[in-house]
Formats: sequence, structure tokens, C-alpha cells
Amino acid sequence: MKKALFIIDVQNDFTEGGALAVAGGGAVAAGISKLIAEHPHEYELIIASRDWHDPDNDNGGHFALDGSAPDFVNTWPIHCVAGTAGAEYHDDLTAESIDFHVRKGQGVPAYSIYEGTTEEGSSVHQLLDEHAVTEIDVVGLATDYCVRASALDAIEHGRTVRVITDLVAGVDASSSEAALAELAHAGAELISSHDFEGDEGDEGTGANQCAGAGGVDGDGSDREPGARVRVSGLGDATDSLHESTIDGDA
Repeated sequence: MKKALFIIDVQNDFTEGGALAVAGGGAVAAGISKLIAEHPHEYELIIASRDWHDPDNDNGGHFALDGSAPDFVNTWPIHCVAGTAGAEYHDDLTAESIDFHVRKGQGVPAYSIYEGTTEEGSSVHQLLDEHAVTEIDVVGLATDYCVRASALDAIEHGRTVRVITDLVAGVDASSSEAALAELAHAGAELISSHDFEGDEGDEGTGANQCAGAGGVDGDGSDREPGARVRVSGLGDATDSLHESTIDGDA
């Protein structure tokens, strides 16, 4: 079975100091890089998405312009404008490890990595099929928005999906918990970076354990690789479902 890693929107505007900052975003970037460095043969390919919004329009009503206040559901502050520093990957993410770069939200609202294409026009579905990928691990920002949308689309397309819960960070703790519960109910496996074979140390891969949705119970050292984890506030995430109606960015 061939596996891919989806790195979702680990961009400057979605990390500390950015236009739509997610707390813990910088730690997620560093943790993803550490995971890749420690497990260089884990993935057949690594695909990263970026919001890449047009600079000269409201991107299909996505940006709150003309002095209007964003509602943070359908309209948002200006962020991740193509060619700006805010749209670039966070410095702690090792961009050299990425095989394919997907741009999304070019003139329209977009949340899932599947809504984007590479600069050459390849879709994510095409890339996965070309490399015979059947399993996908998902990391990045934000748990309750684009991570959620991307993982749900991957499940819908018939892939086996795992979300690495200490390598995601959410906008809001409660909606992030709901998103993870929804993903588990849809068939995703919720794991920790501790669950990888050969992982060393007791501190995980670098992102804080609260990044995903209120933290992961335990350090995972006594779990078998690939075991489901217990997420604080959810119990066994495969048995709990919080209703989620989140449709935001990142």
C-alpha cells in the first residue's frame, strides 16, 4: 500500500502573526518537518496545499472588502494573497521535502486540497492515481476548516485516511473537537505522531499536544503503531460524533 502526506495550508497568514493566525501553527510546522525528517521513507509522495487568493478582487465574496466586517464564516479578512509573504510556507516547514504544491482559492472560496491544482494544472486526484496511492495522512491548518474539508474529500474519494492529531491546529477548540469527531465517524483514523514506528523520545514530533482539539490523552508510548487515540473531550473518537457545520477558511 502506498501512502501520501497531505500538508494543509501551513502558511504565514495562518500562523502566529498572520492575518488569520491559528495558535500553535508554528509548532505544527516544525512538528511536520520533524516527522518527515525522522521517517523519510514513510510516504510515496508529499502534497502541500496553499491558499493562493487573487489580489485584485474579493475572490468570489470570500474577502470582506469596502470596509465591511468579516463574519468569519463566509467572509474573511484579506489573507494569503498570491505572491505575498503571507501566502508563503511557514519558515519551519521544510518546503524542500514537498513533491507537489497545490494552489487553491484563486478567485473563489476553496477549503479542500482537492479544490486546487498544481501550477501545471494537475489535480490532487490525478496525482494520487498516478502514484497508486491508497492511504493518506493529513496534517496542517486548520483542524476545523481546511483539514476537515480535505480529509472528508479524501475519504469520499475512497482513500484510507488518518489525521495526525498533534500535527494539526484549530481555530476554535470546540469546533475542532467536533471536526475530529465528524472525521472519525466518517471513517478517518485519529492517531498521534507517537504512533509511528521508530519514533524516539517522549515529546512527540514537536507540535504541542493541544494543537488538534484539546489535546491527546497520554503520550502514546504504549500504543501499537497505527492505533486509534483517545482525544480529550471526545472519549473514543470513533464512538462520539459532535455535529459540525463549519464552512470556513483554512
